[in-house]
Amino acid sequence: MNVEYTGRQVEISNAIRTQTEHGLAKLEKIFGGDFHTHVILGTEKRRCKAEITLNLRDHPLVGVAEAATMPLAISGALDHIGSQAVKYKSRLRSRKRNAATRKPGKTNGEPVSANGESPTSALPNGSAMMTHNFPEVSVVTEAHVVASNEAVAKRPLTIDEAIKEAEFRDQEVFVFRDMDGNVKVLHRKKDGKLVLIEA
Repeated sequence: MNVEYTGRQVEISNAIRTQTEHGLAKLEKIFGGDFHTHVILGTEKRRCKAEITLNLRDHPLVGVAEAATMPLAISGALDHIGSQAVKYKSRLRSRKRNAATRKPGKTNGEPVSANGESPTSALPNGSAMMTHNFPEVSVVTEAHVVASNEAVAKRPLTIDEAIKEAEFRDQEVFVFRDMDGNVKVLHRKKDGKLVLIEA
């Protein structure tokens, strides 16, 4: 992670660097370490302003916040970028899902046979009927089970916190305990919606 700081009438202290880089470390879980960040901090009329720009491959994410103190401004800008990051990641995920649902043997919704023609059969009244060919042998793959600590929360969470954590960790299934100690599971369906399962 490459972070560049610019201070406008503000001295960039170690505490400011630590707070900013700690917040950016959460985003590193989503995007990996291959992004450049530019942090601009300044004061105007007794207000502290923080602008954080995350330059990804195809487009930047920008978080801007103003507050009475610099730590609050940085926290607000990081929250703003965090919500943008979750939306960006879910858009990427839905694009991948949509690409995966398109079948290579279909053109405009019609199946294509090996010779490039649609497999249709003519009916006596002159209309056509679509026929489907099923594979002769079905392939069954053995399930591959891997234990994951990333999908389990270590401390009790509210539902909102669990949703954010599942998005940040990029998990399809996320297990957590609520504030009452009940075990709950967040599961992402193929359409991208999260389902809450109470155990």
